[in-house]
Amino acid sequence: MMFTKTLGIAAAFATMASALPSGMMVKRNDTVPASGSVLITNTLDKDVYAWSVSQDVGPMQIIKSNGGTYSEPWQINPNGGGISIKIATDPSQADVLQFEYTQAIDTIFWDLSCINMGSDSEFTKYGFAVLPSEGASDSCPSAICTAGDANCASAYLQPTDDHATHGCPIDTGLALTIGQ
Repeated sequence: MMFTKTLGIAAAFATMASALPSGMMVKRNDTVPASGSVLITNTLDKDVYAWSVSQDVGPMQIIKSNGGTYSEPWQINPNGGGISIKIATDPSQADVLQFEYTQAIDTIFWDLSCINMGSDSEFTKYGFAVLPSEGASDSCPSAICTAGDANCASAYLQPTDDHATHGCPIDTGLALTIGQ
């Protein structure tokens, strides 16, 4: 009897929720980063490879073509430095785009680095962007490098490009999309 009442109440809530405008419903899918993490989505027609690097290099991750993803919650580097997720179109780690972050109490500092990436890179050719999770966009900037922009001001091109470092609340989820 209790199960039937519970099921009836759940059905009533589902009916009410489906009547809400779609903008009011929050859907969880593979392109929405979890709170306090980065979600990398590969929209290129080829696989890309990623390594999370702190004081040690983590195992190679293959991010499948046409929508494959890799997610990582914010980590702390045991040696006190930051974390760099190195992304390449080849398992040899040549031509690397880096998503770098450092956790500092209630802030996540992050940047994109093209320093180890050639100007004819697939990443430059098709572009890439980091967007904060919904609700965090007021206090957290995005970084967009459009297709073909080899001089993207949103990323480090030289070690002194400190304007490309951003700070966001620690619970922010960041979505890095490769290819646009």
